[in-house]
Amino acid sequence: MALELYLDLLSQPCRSVYIFAKKNNIPFEFKKVTLMHGDQYGDEFQKISLIKKVPALRDGDFCLAESIAILLYLADKFKTPDFWYPADLQQRARINEYLSWQHTAIRVHGSKMFWLRVLIPKGLGMEVPQDKLDAALEELNNSLKLIEEKFLQDRPFIAGDQISLADLVAIVEIMQPVGSGLDVFDGRPKLNAWRDRVRAAIGTELFDEVHQTVLGAKDNMKLMDTKTMAILKPKAKLFI
Repeated sequence: MALELYLDLLSQPCRSVYIFAKKNNIPFEFKKVTLMHGDQYGDEFQKISLIKKVPALRDGDFCLAESIAILLYLADKFKTPDFWYPADLQQRARINEYLSWQHTAIRVHGSKMFWLRVLIPKGLGMEVPQDKLDAALEELNNSLKLIEEKFLQDRPFIAGDQISLADLVAIVEIMQPVGSGLDVFDGRPKLNAWRDRVRAAIGTELFDEVHQTVLGAKDNMKLMDTKTMAILKPKAKLFI
């Protein structure tokens, strides 16, 4: 049985797994899970992951959830180049430091901005209070500042001179608010130059392909159907 990856490329963690597999020529079968349709709650997907989130992996009888766990599994199984997750203790520690931090920082803040600027007003037709937008933007800006000043500093990439899993996980999260129409790179030359290096290291064609959906979301988002609204409205209330 071929390796299966269950993904929705609107999701940041799914994009990191997809890019990593494609960039490293890892053979896999793409299993589309449309989050907006609630596919993650279906009986079939729950056989793969009781967590009911994407990405998910199935490798024969082995199933795995959580994007970081999946990335590390793929790196080990397919013996990907060392720069992704270096054997060097301190470089690996830098990567682990970022991966440990990002869950409750840039991931939360970038996602919140996407909800407040796209999913809630355009998809659900609900008004977002300005104070919520202002607070979310401040949180996002604080995370972006930390990425520049703490995690990048004067290095080309987070762990040193080459791209790593930390940069891959970082870029997909930072592109999420960009998909809401917010240019987070404007006025941030260090972050902008890093983005260009990451895009070149991944490959411009692959980078652009995988972000096509999220970058078109703001203009393409339509009022959702009743079923999708029922799924997303409880989550929307967490933000507004």
